[in-house]
Amino acid sequence: MDIYQYDNSLREKGLKKIAGIDEAGRGPLAGPVVAAAVVLPEGVRIDGLRDSKKVPENEREHLFAKIALLSEDIGIGIISNEDIDRLNILKSTKLAMKYAVENLSQLPDILIIDAVTLTSIPVRQISFIKAEEISSSVAAASIVAKVLRDNIMISYHKQYPNYNFIKNKGYATKEHLELLKIYGPCPIHRKSFQRVMTLELPF
Repeated sequence: MDIYQYDNSLREKGLKKIAGIDEAGRGPLAGPVVAAAVVLPEGVRIDGLRDSKKVPENEREHLFAKIALLSEDIGIGIISNEDIDRLNILKSTKLAMKYAVENLSQLPDILIIDAVTLTSIPVRQISFIKAEEISSSVAAASIVAKVLRDNIMISYHKQYPNYNFIKNKGYATKEHLELLKIYGPCPIHRKSFQRVMTLELPF
């Protein structure tokens, strides 16, 4: 399927300014959740654009640069691990997405959102699971959110090298869980996540 087809079908209905919204960092044990809202101009095609989870790291950086150059508008929302602990991860994800939309230079005609609905945003919305596989705008947002969050975690690696965040990006890999058991949680770990505080390996 052509990933641009869905967005173009909405433009044919008069919804010209489409913002795709996605997040990175909902599942990790450490660091923030980052959301991006991306508005791609009509007619712009970016070779290789697809769901960030299907793109190798070096190619994601390349696509990120193209998206940053060619997008009509980009908004970013970041919620810290402290706020995740205070709010819970679902509310934090929605808040990051809300901030991303509010960070756009102007409200779009419609939002395409991966998996959630933003009731606090007075804009028409479409939400469905795996939207990043169907919508070019959401795929672009998934790349932007993923690259920005990865870079945040790489910077944290310099501050907290014991956890190898440069490799695991805060996700619950076997190595990360082993290091967490040895050193205990650091200031960017999500203390509300059971696997952070029990320090019991699941294998």
